[in-house]
Amino acid sequence: MTGTLILDPLLPWVAIAIVGALTLLGVALAVWRRLPGWWLRGLAGAALLAALLNPAVQTEDREALSDIVVLVVDESSSQGIGTRPAQTEAAIANVTAEVAALDNTELRVVTLGDGEGDSGTQLMTGLSEALAEEPQGRIAGVILLTDGRLHDLERTPSLPAPLHALLTGQPEDWDRRLVVTNAPAFAILGEPVSLTLRIEDQGAAPTDAAFVPLTISIDGGEPLPFEVPIGQDIELPVDLPHGGMNVLQFTTPAVDGELTPRNNAAVVQINGVRDRLRVLLVSGEPHAGERTWRNLLKADAAVDLVHFTILRPPEKQDGVPVDELSLIAFPTRELFMEKIEDFDLIIFDRYRRRGILPEAYLENTANYVRNGGAVLVSSGPEYGSADSIFRSPLEAVLPAAPTARVFDGGFVPQISDLGERHPVTTGLADLSPPAAEGDGPGWGRWFRLIDTTVTDTAEVLMTGYDDRPLLVLDRVGEGRVALLTSDQSWLWDRGYEGGGPQAELLRRLAHWMMKEPELEEEALWVEPAGQTMRIIRRTLEDESADVTVTGPDGSEVILPLEEVSPGRFETVYDAPEVGLYRLTDGTLDSVIALGPSAPREFEQTIASAEVLQPVIDATNGGVASVSDGDIDLRAVREGRPAAGRGWLGVTPRDAYRTASISVAPVLPAWAFLLIAGLLTVGAWLREGRGARR
Repeated sequence: MTGTLILDPLLPWVAIAIVGALTLLGVALAVWRRLPGWWLRGLAGAALLAALLNPAVQTEDREALSDIVVLVVDESSSQGIGTRPAQTEAAIANVTAEVAALDNTELRVVTLGDGEGDSGTQLMTGLSEALAEEPQGRIAGVILLTDGRLHDLERTPSLPAPLHALLTGQPEDWDRRLVVTNAPAFAILGEPVSLTLRIEDQGAAPTDAAFVPLTISIDGGEPLPFEVPIGQDIELPVDLPHGGMNVLQFTTPAVDGELTPRNNAAVVQINGVRDRLRVLLVSGEPHAGERTWRNLLKADAAVDLVHFTILRPPEKQDGVPVDELSLIAFPTRELFMEKIEDFDLIIFDRYRRRGILPEAYLENTANYVRNGGAVLVSSGPEYGSADSIFRSPLEAVLPAAPTARVFDGGFVPQISDLGERHPVTTGLADLSPPAAEGDGPGWGRWFRLIDTTVTDTAEVLMTGYDDRPLLVLDRVGEGRVALLTSDQSWLWDRGYEGGGPQAELLRRLAHWMMKEPELEEEALWVEPAGQTMRIIRRTLEDESADVTVTGPDGSEVILPLEEVSPGRFETVYDAPEVGLYRLTDGTLDSVIALGPSAPREFEQTIASAEVLQPVIDATNGGVASVSDGDIDLRAVREGRPAAGRGWLGVTPRDAYRTASISVAPVLPAWAFLLIAGLLTVGAWLREGRGARR
């Protein structure tokens, strides 16, 4: 119960001020005239002013409120390392018991996990939200139960009480981590790209190891072992093996005693791009489709095209002097013997053997294919003749042998059953409107097909007249070959009868021959979106095996795939956390990093209050280690140090709640008027007797 004097003026303050000024003026006049009752007049004026101020006594009935201690428990991923979960449970029980032993004090426990995405430990954000739900006048102390590794210090709220940190972890903790400090997002094929990585030890690490193992794996392939120094930046030159996305995985093995292996691996994804696609186009004779080939290849600024056409075969004798032909001798020896490895693709367009390219050149071309090169043959009637390029050393690498039959008649190219599943031709029919009559795409007709017999390893993706092979692919050694058994593809480019997707077909064909991952027949890859991954398996088989997904913590999940289109099987998996995931179906392997391979939570794993120390010092708080044993909570006065050896302090706030309020006037208004009147009469009587004397 408390009482407070309050004023409730009957007139505006300006009017009361005027009355006060007049009263003072009257008292001053009485003093100046030496009236003996001047002081009674002053008291009467004061009584009148008091009546106008209307004083009252306000009485409050207060109920004492308990103090609140906020305990913020960090349950992020780094708090799940080693003995920290057990330490956290013991510390919560300790603080709960200590708060219960304090007079008139309550405990609020707030838990928080990892931040969204890879934002790390949002400790101060959680504390701000917890304080926003409690009256600031009741907060007696805040305790953070954490490893001290937070990532939102800039969001520290205004703290009305001491802030303390209870640190988990052990003094002997140590950890090893692998960090990629510099990696480009893309690189040019054929040019080395430099990566910078570092392996460092944190905490009480052993000092007997100067070098540690490091393995490097590309696209989930066989890892390559190395020995690298600890604590030094390592410049690593890498040549990307193929175009498209290259996934490089760096791993150092876990060592007994380190806190976690979660930061012992790193994944770098580099997009390989070709600086220039070097193409050699050999046209055996001028024909309607020759310019189509040339225009198609020259339209791409990324293509370096070397093109020569045999205009005048050696056996032609028309009497024209050689010096008047205005022709330049083509450097065939330099191209086919010395610099053939510089080309990414060689195209033979209606080429026939005429003695211009000796057998040794064609033998070297066959070896070029076996060693990883790519050859595309666009054949015409000459392919089935005695001068066929097949009847040369190239026979060993070409996918189909001619039967010497040539079919002249209209037909619409069709995609074979295998072609529906192959990435070169799958979906081509969707690029054109359907046929007006019958099944199949609404493509224009071709009018020539060379009959062939395909080899056992070849793949027929498109068929023509009477379902005979039209587009045949094969792998020879490390290289690839393709055969078009018709020279009529230019009709699509000219738009004859509606044309067809010639540019897209040849683009895919070239990319397949360049071994671009997006055109591989057998492939396993992942398309990530946040923490959701779309797992895709492309195969020429009718079924796909289940995929085993190994998470960052070593747990495995087996996922079945469903066929969404011919040759394409998919499933969607919501990953429980960010990190490095490994996928395998028993045949193919793949790796994917959702977020960084080592999340932000595992960048720094050794418990430390270094980041929190300035905030703690500003509130007179302290730091205690859970490993040192239980702590005591004590009540300390505001402004005094709130931490010591083995104890932490809270500041009682003496908060209360007003249950009721009563207001009673000091005196009734008539009493003030009566007092003022009596004093005025007294002053008059005193001054009257003085005048008689």
